Amino acid sequence: MRSPLVAHAVGARNGGSPGRILFHLRAGGRYLASMKSEGFSRSVEDYLKAIYVVNERGGAAGTSQLADWLEVQPASVSGMVRRLAEEGLVQHEPYRGVRLTGRGSREALRILRRHRVIESYLVWRLGYSWDNVHAQAERLEHAATDELVDRMDDAMGNPPTDPHGAPIPTRSGEIDATRYPRLDEVANDTHFRVRSVSDHDPERLRHFASVGLVPGARGVVRRKGSDPGAVVVVGETEGIESPDAAVEVTLAPEVARRVAVEVIRVRRD
Repeated sequence: MRSPLVAHAVGARNGGSPGRILFHLRAGGRYLASMKSEGFSRSVEDYLKAIYVVNERGGAAGTSQLADWLEVQPASVSGMVRRLAEEGLVQHEPYRGVRLTGRGSREALRILRRHRVIESYLVWRLGYSWDNVHAQAERLEHAATDELVDRMDDAMGNPPTDPHGAPIPTRSGEIDATRYPRLDEVANDTHFRVRSVSDHDPERLRHFASVGLVPGARGVVRRKGSDPGAVVVVGETEGIESPDAAVEVTLAPEVARRVAVEVIRVRRD
């Protein structure tokens, strides 16, 4: 597992004071950023959040990735990226992708906090199922005030993660930046604990729940499947939602890469 990044960036907004601290990463895998809103449009917020999610997985965001994520045409992505770059929110190098600036990261974390707090509140306070909250949160995150989101967070006791296991940024802009391997990346005979799953596809979430691949569940990668990239896992009793879920499950590559895991141990022959 890669060690948490340690970095520090200092800069100024357009027209701002030189030397203003925009963001920094510190030892221990914690990300810090100012969380004051600048009142961007919904489309800008959606792009910033999408770029952040791709960047946190270790790479620059490509045009095709963002087009798929946001379900828009590549030409629309190119136009918005130019606009974001002009606003000082992203850095874009042709053919090398897009990365957030410190200012862009601050805004992305603010909207990401809203989204994950709202998802958590819908599940843990209003009784929604975990596969039925992403679309709701996508709409509500742009309308809720920071004060409302803070009160919702306080009412739940400030949970560190949302129902899908994703870390929730604090109101001061701190987030657990630890990177966990995806299930398709770990070796045979690896015992693991599920850390998080992607929240985008309701049908996939229902499948994950039906086979016990939920945050906190434990299992072991027994072997690679017959299909290239397929992963066969066996659930362990501890942490699995129901005894029926402790069965052998074959996951296609595109499904396995949606599950982030913490490696517990690897059997050595």
